[in-house]
Amino acid sequence: MPRALLSVSDKTGLADFARGLVEAGFELVSTGGTLRELRVTGLPVTPVDEVTGFPEILDGRVKTLHPAVHAGLLARDTEEHRQALSSHGLGTFELLVVNLYPFRETVADPAASPEQVIENIDIGGPAMIRAAAKNHERLLTVVDPADYPEVLNALREGSAATLRRRYARKAFAHTAAYDSAIVSWFDSAEPLAADSLHLTLERVQGLRYGENPHQAAALYREEGASGWWDGLTQHKGDALSYLNVFDTDAAWRHVHEFDAPACVIVKHANPCGVAVQADIEDAYRLAFECDPKSAFGGIVALNRTVTEALARQLMANAKADVLIAPGYDAAALEVLSSGRRAMRVLQAAAPARDAHELRRVDGGYLLQERDEVRGSFADWRVVTERQPDEAELADMQLAWIVCAYTGSNAIVLAKDGVAWGIGAGQQSRVDSAEIAARKADGRARGGACASDAFYPFRDGLDAAAAAGVSAVVQPGGSVRDDEVIAAANEHGLSMMFTGRRHFRH
Repeated sequence: MPRALLSVSDKTGLADFARGLVEAGFELVSTGGTLRELRVTGLPVTPVDEVTGFPEILDGRVKTLHPAVHAGLLARDTEEHRQALSSHGLGTFELLVVNLYPFRETVADPAASPEQVIENIDIGGPAMIRAAAKNHERLLTVVDPADYPEVLNALREGSAATLRRRYARKAFAHTAAYDSAIVSWFDSAEPLAADSLHLTLERVQGLRYGENPHQAAALYREEGASGWWDGLTQHKGDALSYLNVFDTDAAWRHVHEFDAPACVIVKHANPCGVAVQADIEDAYRLAFECDPKSAFGGIVALNRTVTEALARQLMANAKADVLIAPGYDAAALEVLSSGRRAMRVLQAAAPARDAHELRRVDGGYLLQERDEVRGSFADWRVVTERQPDEAELADMQLAWIVCAYTGSNAIVLAKDGVAWGIGAGQQSRVDSAEIAARKADGRARGGACASDAFYPFRDGLDAAAAAGVSAVVQPGGSVRDDEVIAAANEHGLSMMFTGRRHFRH
């Protein structure tokens, strides 16, 4: 009779699966909590200590680390191995069903002690998984309860052998991800000081194409982690492409920098319209008015529920490739479904604020702490003769946040809660200022200008004054700060130094 060894932390679907194994002619062998769970069902099950002839000891730390278990998993179908098993009175296992202690879940619990975390580092489970997966030519290794139906169906059809290699690969991926999570816990105090970085990624979905239609692409996530993409609802539209995902993520993170109703429109990873207003309809209207030409084919992100009135505004304006919001009125969805078949209409939860970000370079990766923007407002200081008034300070803060989400060199002109002019990604800061002024077209007069890095010369400050703003915010730190401050005083501007820059590449 073939034997199956079952030792699982996740008991989902266990009883039905075990019943199916018995019906398929398997003898069940089990351990600890899995054994107790199976006995409740009334199924015949053999305790592992009857197989090993040795009791579980050390609070369950040692129960399957025994030759009777590992020889049964590792023995090949050869005469030499059969004789070795026979001489020691050992049998084989034809199926291993294991999933590991809930290490990630324990680490995620803020109440978990270091001792609890340590006790959720599984030792016997990974050892059995690796042994069985190594020997996949002879036996099947199952690590995911979601695979139980496929396994039972294959057993009924006599095709289980066709699953072995694919499931072995999944088993090794399972233990690799588990070890990665453990290393990450050890590194959590000082991740940037770690000698190595261990990540495992799992495929979420294929994408329509990459940056260009001839490039294949897919979306992956860190195994065991979750993000707002996991709960995404797509109400309509074509499948997402690589750039849809990239730009939507940028827009969604940006719009959640604001507590009040806000709209961010992104094109090619840079905002082309941002507005924060008392109601979401006005926020969208003004964000679109910032740069209607660039808004065509862009990403519209809103941090409030889309109403019917707002949906009608959206459909009347230039087409967006993606619309994302936390919710939609039923009437709004009906309006949005009436045309523009390709436009993706997405609904998602707020994004998490990851502590670090990773970028690929040739042969390796760059890891850095995520840039924080809003938390630095209290550190700003006035460096000019004129103090900013309350309205100017609000405009400076908005412009500063938009700067941090705009490719460097970045200049942003804002007035009354609207980023009217955004100059992005120019090699010269003055060129960015000229682009921002042209796009603002006088609408930021009396408002604020933000520069993501210091002005190396007064020409950038002169360009801000020429655009008609009355307040400037910049990091400071140039050897010519005194000249720039003097220029601000000459123009009658108020200027604040933030003490930190926000480059974005």
